[in-house]
Amino acid sequence: MLDFEAPPIESSQMRRAGRELLSLALMDTRNHSLRWMSAIEAALPGFTVSENLREGLNPPLWSLGHLAWYQEHWISRNVQRQRGTQADPTALRLASIEPLADQLFHPSVTPAELRWDLELPEPQAIRQYLADTLETTLELLDHAPDEDDALYFFRLALFHEDAQLEAFAELSQTLGFDASLLPPIGTLASRAPVLFPATRWMLGSPPGGFAFDNERPAHEHGVPEFEIDAQPVTWGQYCEFVEDGGYDDERHWSPEGWAWVQREGRRTPRHVDQMRQSVLMQRFGKMTRVPMTQPAMHVSWYEADAWCRWAQRRLPTELEWEVAAHQGASRGVRFGQVWEWTAGSFRPYPGFAPGPDAQYSQAAFGSHKVLRGGSFATNERMRNAKYRRFLLPQRDDVFSGFRSVAM
Repeated sequence: MLDFEAPPIESSQMRRAGRELLSLALMDTRNHSLRWMSAIEAALPGFTVSENLREGLNPPLWSLGHLAWYQEHWISRNVQRQRGTQADPTALRLASIEPLADQLFHPSVTPAELRWDLELPEPQAIRQYLADTLETTLELLDHAPDEDDALYFFRLALFHEDAQLEAFAELSQTLGFDASLLPPIGTLASRAPVLFPATRWMLGSPPGGFAFDNERPAHEHGVPEFEIDAQPVTWGQYCEFVEDGGYDDERHWSPEGWAWVQREGRRTPRHVDQMRQSVLMQRFGKMTRVPMTQPAMHVSWYEADAWCRWAQRRLPTELEWEVAAHQGASRGVRFGQVWEWTAGSFRPYPGFAPGPDAQYSQAAFGSHKVLRGGSFATNERMRNAKYRRFLLPQRDDVFSGFRSVAM
């Protein structure tokens, strides 16, 4: 496989990309997957993880095989691929080039609690599966019409793999090894909160190009005036909450959040060893003194909500966050350093229709919270202000932070 790195492509352009750009992006993301595979294999010989760390993690080798399976399942084996979102996900598929692919890598066949016990192919066989599925994908893409429906599954497979690359980065932080594949975490100059006047806003992705099912249909809302932080809450700001006894005062927490704090015994965010006047934390297996001007990270929704209550502020709604991200760039509003928690629960937009990957969103409605924006580990082509990442509120293994809004 040709090893190269595609230049950064802005997300809205990538979502409308034609065959040529898509082909380059698909090769780029697969090459990054193989780099992560080599890094994980070096850090975790045999791709093994101690049992006490397995909860919430997929076996790395399973995740790599799943990438090949996903691309094959939705593209080369899918006889309805040119129908795009109108394809019938229950239609019969062509056979896989890997006879046990569905048995091993189909998430519905192998739920998370079973994956660590699977007898997976050897790493070299997974590498070959990744190479062979990409080769077939690129051949089919070369003959596909340059239309949204015909390109839908190629775009879907691309973004699915890009998301998994960030999951590998999160894995390296959780397990404490440095793959040397990530950019440094930057800092932003402090800016005052920004006031946005009342307006009307089209929430969600408009027709045309690619969108995940939970981003559509776009629908208009009235937005009252609001004041929002220009950048995410920093470690310096979060330290004030910790030093003021924030983790010991039930008044700052939702009932579910307080129960989580007590159950987990938390007194700081995950990976933090010291948080008095400065922050010492584990970053990719190394104890690091973190600049106080960097955004607080590995914060659960419960912690973000508690900080806001303590500060007599609140988390932004998805609507407010989206308005600020689109209209605030010229006024100093920045996103993309950490995923940012928003208020409320993950819900379908009015008129929601599930995509072919029907359980992608539906299984999480009501129980998960929404993060917006992207992190330092997110590929540029994934960093879209319309994208809704959704996780359970206790998740703090991801590169998550937050910003706040005036009450």
